[in-house]
Amino acid sequence: MHEIIYTLTDEAPRLATTALLPIVQAYAEKAGVHVETRDISLAARILAKFPEHLRPEQRQPDALEELRALISDPTTNIIKLPNVSASLPQLQAAIAELQQAGYAVPDYPAASSDPASETIRSRYNALKGSAVNPVLRQGNSDRRAPASVKAYAHKHPHPMGPWSPESKTRVATMTANDFRDTERSTIVPADGPVTIELVGDDGTHAPLREPLMVGAHDIIDAAVLRVGPLREFLAEQLDRAREDDLLFSVHLKATMMKISDPILFGHAVRAYFHTVFDAHGDALVAAGINPDDGLAALFARLENLPDGATIRSAFDDALAAEPKLAMVDVARGITNLHVPSDVIVDASMPAMIRWSGQMTGPDGSSHDTLAVIPDSSYAAFYQTVIDDCRINGAFDPATLGTVPNVGLMAGAAEEYGSQDTTFEIPRAGRVLVRDAAGTVLLEHDVAQGDIWRMCRTRDDAIRDWVALAVKRATATHAPAVFWLDSSRAHDTVIARLVTSYLALHDTTGLDITIMAPVDAMTFTLERFRRGEGTISVTGNVLRDYLTDLFPIMELGTSAKMLSVVPLLAGGGLFETGAGGTAPRLLDQLRDENHFRWDSLGEYLALAASFDHLATTTGDAGIRALADTLDRATATLLDENKSPADDVGTIDNRGSHFSLALYWAQELSRQTTSPDLKAVFTPLAEQLSSHEAAIEGDLTGAQGHEQDLAGHYLLSDAVLADVMRPSSLLNEIVDSFGTHQLGAPVSTRA
Repeated sequence: MHEIIYTLTDEAPRLATTALLPIVQAYAEKAGVHVETRDISLAARILAKFPEHLRPEQRQPDALEELRALISDPTTNIIKLPNVSASLPQLQAAIAELQQAGYAVPDYPAASSDPASETIRSRYNALKGSAVNPVLRQGNSDRRAPASVKAYAHKHPHPMGPWSPESKTRVATMTANDFRDTERSTIVPADGPVTIELVGDDGTHAPLREPLMVGAHDIIDAAVLRVGPLREFLAEQLDRAREDDLLFSVHLKATMMKISDPILFGHAVRAYFHTVFDAHGDALVAAGINPDDGLAALFARLENLPDGATIRSAFDDALAAEPKLAMVDVARGITNLHVPSDVIVDASMPAMIRWSGQMTGPDGSSHDTLAVIPDSSYAAFYQTVIDDCRINGAFDPATLGTVPNVGLMAGAAEEYGSQDTTFEIPRAGRVLVRDAAGTVLLEHDVAQGDIWRMCRTRDDAIRDWVALAVKRATATHAPAVFWLDSSRAHDTVIARLVTSYLALHDTTGLDITIMAPVDAMTFTLERFRRGEGTISVTGNVLRDYLTDLFPIMELGTSAKMLSVVPLLAGGGLFETGAGGTAPRLLDQLRDENHFRWDSLGEYLALAASFDHLATTTGDAGIRALADTLDRATATLLDENKSPADDVGTIDNRGSHFSLALYWAQELSRQTTSPDLKAVFTPLAEQLSSHEAAIEGDLTGAQGHEQDLAGHYLLSDAVLADVMRPSSLLNEIVDSFGTHQLGAPVSTRA
């Protein structure tokens, strides 16, 4: 029996799994593939961190740590769904929900007042932001739009907002004293520890963390974003937004860059509400209120202050006086500054570009926007896209080309601002990075409040990245462009290595080049509009940005991309797309029991997972599973069986049924595995004969409020009631799953 691990995650993906997984498990078992689960949801990871606080029956295994160990096994095959990359408000909400359910996990300590609270705080901090992906992504990323998905997008183009040549929308970014400007980079000469020390102007010497082990030929780089210039920059942008009558919108990555970007977000909150913090800042600090957590958390804390109503009124006055804020949810009054994780740059910027370069204002209408991206490392290429749309108009999905991505991410490469090597500097001085011999490798002058960060990129990850780029260029014959900026220290070092490692491959007849991001974007957009394909070969952050930007233009969503991570050890990780809409879709399910989550990403990842397993085992039955699932997915798209918007129409549950039907039909027609053909033929007939009744069950369940009894802690029993509302379909699938290969399949309804 072969094994595939299917991860249980959070919010909408978790609900979709409840409906889809029984089908997948039943079908896969017939080909000798056992699909088992690992729970890496935020709630499960919290419980795994605090076993000593729980009763024995409440304790959870640490599934993420188990997966960390399995990553080095060449037979490992993991399907990874989107999970919550928790901001502090999300983490605190999950803790509260667990406590209310009877799990005695500790509160998140506001400060580290003693060793016990420091331990608790440290454990919780390890769960914030991009905690899962660096563990699982021990390989580089191969992300692309499958041919069937691209063909559907050409035949059924999604809507795009028109662009005006007079659009005033633009990107605002720092021109100096940011991470890009201050970056230093070097190649480590030998294995060993490096230390990070703050030498204060007051003569103090303090390590910022314990020594970090690095390997020979690894790249380490460090940069500092200076808080004084940041404050000046934000004040200037508020003036610009006011003068030009633009919405003010801050675009950060407080999920992936979980340490640095919430701090940047807090500075944006302080800048916008400068009059409030000038008048009441001391009271807010004394109450432990941190603007890094956003307005939602801040307003909630104000309710408990004696003068909270007065301070809240001051915030309302500032909202009326300052430039209009872009809104996340007008009906609920949620602004761009309410929650750090609400406006994620790689999702928010493409959405703005797709819809005429505009965002929603407090009046509920769309307006031109000043998109504030403080660090200039990658901001400029967004301006390039905006300029292109202003000149050439909106993109036309019916004719667009495609931009697959090969991303450098193995070994937590370029995990900027998220690792425990990112710090808010406590006092002025110099940060020194030294090797074991005491040689200074990197250094920066810093002021109190500056954000200093260091990251590492392993040499074996870079070699594998280059090899994967050559492989994709060879397979597609499309130009491959390494997006590397010669004015950035890190990219300069990477470019030298790329040139060296490309020479180790046969690149005869291939078009592989290195371009600065703005030039690469210009080149790619020209081909994109002509309907041509261009492979973007990028570092980790650009991978994140581009694999939302181009798919949203091409396909309407990044969730329809195939994302394969060939693990360095030989196994495979198959990711199922983006989860940015997951919370809103959960709200829709609660309101009207219509679930619009599209599981196309899951179908694509499953087919790729079966394909990988078939290739490594040579098993004809597993090959049949892979090939027929691909064809069934194409049929599902052609028959328009993806989830629709409105109550009473097909939703995620109906889409799963259609996939089950088409997949069984394809398996009943295939000829490479006669045993599978024999067992799936009666199942296909059974599903087909009851198609109308099952679809009636699934749409008939909609149209009323639905209590999920939780958000982060979701009961399997409750989920099954909600996500498997057709007893007829459940009986067919569950009965089929219990039959051995070759046994007759019941046709009882």
